[in-house]
Amino acid sequence: MRSERITVTALASWLMALAPSSEGGGTSGRYNRLGPVMTFNAKPVQLTTRSGLELQVRLATPEDASTLTDLFRSITQEDLRFRFLTGLNAIGADQIKAMTSGDDSNTENYLVFLANGTVVATGMLVCDATGKRGEVAISVHGEHHDEGIGWTLLAFLADRATARGLSVIESIENRGNRAAIQVERDSGFVVEPLPGDATLVLVRKTLTPA
Repeated sequence: MRSERITVTALASWLMALAPSSEGGGTSGRYNRLGPVMTFNAKPVQLTTRSGLELQVRLATPEDASTLTDLFRSITQEDLRFRFLTGLNAIGADQIKAMTSGDDSNTENYLVFLANGTVVATGMLVCDATGKRGEVAISVHGEHHDEGIGWTLLAFLADRATARGLSVIESIENRGNRAAIQVERDSGFVVEPLPGDATLVLVRKTLTPA
């Protein structure tokens, strides 16, 4: 196991371990019922990238399972490795269920659509038990890189974290994921070495209360 320092920030990367069992139901992880219940209007939110691209962002629901599955099939193998920090080749049904069930009050999973309804990204915010720290994780469709989608979604997740009262948001990145790390630097994150693993870095941003 990695350093205790990253117990919170490893949540998104370890999503597979927290996925509901296809037999038992519910969530096996110890984070599923911790912290205050937060609500958010599930209606789509309109966002605009720096290049003027119009996006719609909304919470994922169980009905989005096939949509999310198709999205992950369109994400490059390298990006999957960067997202989950493993040699994962595909996202299984249990992982998709965990991302769309909506039954974990400490986790918010979003889908991002173009104006024509094409899904182009997904983003996740996971909060710790204290309600002070959270992790963000983003995946963008392989054909929609360099369009400002990741930067815009990251800003949105930071706003959601601030609205929930979090003080800090973090992400663990593979050092090779230079594009994501640069986006995070541009968004005000500080990059630090990750103790115990020279291949990874911890990026962190301190939030200003709303």
